[in-house]
Parts: sequence; C-alpha cells; structure tokens
Amino acid sequence: MKPSDFSYELPAELIAQTPLAQRESSRLLHVPVEGDFRELRFAQLGTLLQPGDLLVLNDTRVIPARLIGRKASGGHVEMLLERILEPELALVQLRSSRSPKVGAELTFEPGIDATVEGRQGTFFVLRFQSDIADILDEHGHVPLPPYISREDEPVDRDRYQTVYAQEPGAVAAPTAGLHFSNKLLQALQSAGTRVAEITLHVGAGTFLPLRPDQLEAGRLHEERIEVGAEVCGAVERTREQGGRVIAVGTTVVRALESAVVDGVMRPFSGETDIFIRPGYKFSVVDAMITNFHLPESSLLMLVSAFHGTDAILRAYRYAVDQRFRFFSYGDAMFLEKRT
Repeated sequence: MKPSDFSYELPAELIAQTPLAQRESSRLLHVPVEGDFRELRFAQLGTLLQPGDLLVLNDTRVIPARLIGRKASGGHVEMLLERILEPELALVQLRSSRSPKVGAELTFEPGIDATVEGRQGTFFVLRFQSDIADILDEHGHVPLPPYISREDEPVDRDRYQTVYAQEPGAVAAPTAGLHFSNKLLQALQSAGTRVAEITLHVGAGTFLPLRPDQLEAGRLHEERIEVGAEVCGAVERTREQGGRVIAVGTTVVRALESAVVDGVMRPFSGETDIFIRPGYKFSVVDAMITNFHLPESSLLMLVSAFHGTDAILRAYRYAVDQRFRFFSYGDAMFLEKRT
C-alpha cells in the first residue's frame, strides 16, 4: 500500500478559499453502497437520516494557534501549535526557510520571545516566557490550513469553528461539522435523530505528509480524545433499537474506533495513534459525513477503508467533474459503509 494509490487530479480553483454565506447551503454528495450518486444541499441531510439514528459530533474548539515572527537572523518564521506541554512549554510546527537549531531565539509578534529547546520528530519544543494559552488567546491567528492561500480574517473566528464547539484544544477544525447550523441540528433532533458528543483535539500533524515509518508501523500522530460513558451508552441503545451510528467527520470515526477493546466500546480518555486504512474492520460506525480530503493523505485512506478505495476515487472524480468545492471550507459527502 502506497500513498500514490490514493491520488487524484484536483484543479486548484476547486479548493474552497472562503466559507459560504450560510453553513447548510453547502452541497452534499450521497455515496450509497449500491446505486447512483445523489446530489443534495446539506440542509437536506434529514432526508438521509431515520428516526433513531445517532449523530456523533466532535465538540473540540479551535484555538488561535498560529503565531508569526522572526528568527534572530531576521528570517521569517511561522509557528503552528501542536499541543501545550506545560504552561510555558509547547510542541509546535515551525515554517521557515531554514530550520532553527536548538537554542535559537525566536520573536513573535508583538515582541513575544521563545527559545527552541529541542525536537520531537518533525516538531519543535518551544519555551515561552509567559503562559502560552494567554499569548495565543490575545495574539494568535486562526490556524487556517496551508491550502487556503490568504491570511485569516475576522469571519474565520466564527466560521472555522462548529456551532457546537465547547472544549478548547484543536489547531484545526473538525470540518465535517462546519456545515451544521443550530437550526439544522434542532430540526434533525425534532425529527427523531439523536445526538451525542466526543472530543478529539485535532493536532497540527493532520496537515503533515505521511512518513514511511508511519506506513510501516501502521500508526499515526497522536491526538487527545475523550469518549465518555454517555456516548458508549448512546451507541449501545442505538444498536439495540436498530438505528445507525453516523460519525460527523473522520475525527469522530477515529475517536469511536479507538474506544473499542476486544470488540466492545468502552469509555476512553487519552491519546490515540490509530491509523485506519484499507483492511481495517470497523466496529462502531455505520455511516459518515465528511468533507473531501487531500490526495495521498491518511484521511483519504480512512474513507477508502470505510467505503472502498475504487469507489471513493470514483466519487472524487465525479465531484471534480461536477465542480464540488474541496477541503475545509468545501462541500461534504454522506458515505455508507461497505461491509
């Protein structure tokens, strides 16, 4: 299995650079196990759901995790937080023309100093002089993905965030959830759809290319998850009553499947490095709402494991031909699991 097995051609103009005026006006491509693709608006999601189905959401909240600054040499540097290790110590990605060495001093706008204390794989360990959470809250930028070729704007503070975001900690949005408005969620629940929530704090590693060692070991970068007893109970009741478990996003799939031990879903709190790729046997999720993913990415491998590689690539070719909008601010798919 190679990343190139999960490649497709995407015209650059199909990469969505801004959100639509209304969240639920995105397009939704229904990809069934059998039959033709069906094009909907996301506001029509309820036509694909049945009373008793369980929607599982990721309630993580994106923090303003990006800082821009200079090295001591004067060269540009950009920081994207991966996670806070201690109040003044952080694991980060750094983008610059030349990687800074251990001991290097960095200055971020406006006059915030940090020292490179070490490396952890592709990440850097930075020591700040004051509380990192406070620095980011006051001076951080919305961490838009690298394929959005513009600076963040005030609108992104709201739109690069789900309406149900609660738990701060993500450095990227769980983008399948960006299509939901409060009005749509309320309408679905009134029609008999149940809702439960997990927490997975999306890390900066989600934007990194797959490394050979990850493919060889079958493990990905770690992300923090919380799957509570309430979610486990909701899944069990849904199963008993003949409903479907529908994950809103690949982050939810990763969290739910990480909570399975010996075929049984149990409460889980901690790190997961699960790598879901073709050949994986799903234990919890019956259907998935997801955005379109980058070529040769671990997320494209995940949806291929769920619905079949050939079928997914066929759906992606269809989406390109029909001019769907791709990636974080783009359109969505409703995938049914192939057994």
